[in-house]
Amino acid sequence: MKKRIALVAAFGLIAGWFLAADPVEGYWTSVDEKTGKVTAGWEIYQNGGKLYGKIIGVFGYPPDVKADKCKESYPGFPVAGKVNQLPVKGTPWIFGLTLEKPGQWSGGNVVDPESGNLYKCKITYRPADGKRYKADTLEMRGEIGLGIGRSQFWKKSTRAEAEGQP
Repeated sequence: MKKRIALVAAFGLIAGWFLAADPVEGYWTSVDEKTGKVTAGWEIYQNGGKLYGKIIGVFGYPPDVKADKCKESYPGFPVAGKVNQLPVKGTPWIFGLTLEKPGQWSGGNVVDPESGNLYKCKITYRPADGKRYKADTLEMRGEIGLGIGRSQFWKKSTRAEAEGQP
């Protein structure tokens, strides 16, 4: 009986570890590194073993703004239809990332809905350490190839903050 209880407990711990949300999942706000102003609210989530990110709050634009500077399509884009006619809010602009290890994803893409540019994408969770990272931070890196690109550092947020609610 004790062996059975220990086996069930061990199975529960292992299953909980596999079913636990990755630390990159949740709500984040992107911040313009030059002005320090919040530019968008994001929901980062998994679907079918891949990582996606959709904008759930736009700041400085009308809530129904369209991604009219985008191309009509991009390879692997997860939404049917013409991308340049999609709303910025509610569309998964980050798509197709695969897990490298907990808190680190790569191999996917990000489309900048403001410019229409497509980049390779890497996302890394940076836990608060009291030194370089004062709060939990998400590093979202867009690259054009050969490691050439730039990173944005996003702030952990609540859903209400990411949606732009007071």
